[in-house]
Amino acid sequence: MRNVAVVGYGLSKFGERWEAGLKELVSEAAVAAINASGVEPKQIQCLFTGAMSSGRFANQEHLGALVADQLGLTPIPSVRVEAACASGGVAVRQAYLALASGAYDLALVVGVEKMTDIDVGHATTTLGTAGDYEWEVFHGATFPALYAMMARRHMHDFGTKEEQMAMVSVKNHSNGSKNKFAQFQNLITVDAVLNSSVVASPLKLLDCSPITDGAAAIVMASENLARKFTDAPVWIAGSAQASDTLALHDRESLTSLKATKVAAEYAYKQANVRPNDIKVAEVHDCFSIAEILAIEDLGFFNKGYGGKAVEEGETQLNSKISVNSSGGLKACGHPVGATGVKQIVELTMQLRNEAGARQVSNADIGLAHNVGGSGATAVVHVLRR
Repeated sequence: MRNVAVVGYGLSKFGERWEAGLKELVSEAAVAAINASGVEPKQIQCLFTGAMSSGRFANQEHLGALVADQLGLTPIPSVRVEAACASGGVAVRQAYLALASGAYDLALVVGVEKMTDIDVGHATTTLGTAGDYEWEVFHGATFPALYAMMARRHMHDFGTKEEQMAMVSVKNHSNGSKNKFAQFQNLITVDAVLNSSVVASPLKLLDCSPITDGAAAIVMASENLARKFTDAPVWIAGSAQASDTLALHDRESLTSLKATKVAAEYAYKQANVRPNDIKVAEVHDCFSIAEILAIEDLGFFNKGYGGKAVEEGETQLNSKISVNSSGGLKACGHPVGATGVKQIVELTMQLRNEAGARQVSNADIGLAHNVGGSGATAVVHVLRR
């Protein structure tokens, strides 16, 4: 297997992008990534697009062909990758495998979702298809409800407090306020989170990631080409994916995502690192409790200590480990197909010392953690400067 690097990146602005359609979002991010890489479009050999449900959100399937056409990249092979909210991360992994195998030398990865063309009710139903529709959504268990059950069990078993979950959102809004691409760039308080509308107790509105339009893109190169395009390649040192049961009620635990733990174990082994080597991490905080679960399952903190770690400031910028420097899904936004690619963009910026006001000092190793559904899919990447 060959080494693979990120050599260029691009982002659209995340948010309620009423003025832009699916094609415009793709172009905004992908053109920026291609230009930043120094790669000529005709040099790109394969294309992977992460998108969860473009048919239901934007009445457009066949995204592999659409994105290649929109970017003028035909006739190269172009594939749409779907893994619910982990679609972007899995698209990155598929490109990594294609390059590492020797089949190709240059790949473009795009993640995109245009979510605001339908009303909130239909968007919630669409997102629900990432779970077991027959046994969960049909009976009223939306994703806020599923994560609320995880939160309740974590509170019961480990004494985690609603205030600690609120602190996740406060931290991520603080980071997002420094990110020009973020959907939300405003500061919030613990009281504001606790007093926001209850969505599924104990989760409030400000514990939840928003509905977002956006796109992210990266150009990836094999080791024999990477340094031809940049003096600062960011290497994918570890890449792993794992699965768990689709339905929450079939899981071994409500307070741990097995797929995260398994994927992390393999990624750490491949990269020859340990959790305490990671300086900056982008984790899947679709709900505030999800970040607490993630920092435990990834081995950054002992099981049950995640809430306390947040409370004590151990996940702030330039603390023990800087978690969600981009603002995470909560503040940067969560265009579900784009999120996993955006995480790689953020880590690339951090490892290349290009993150501006939210730059993590001495960032040399980063981790991206992207989850599909309530944990049925997890993909973990370790990146090294």
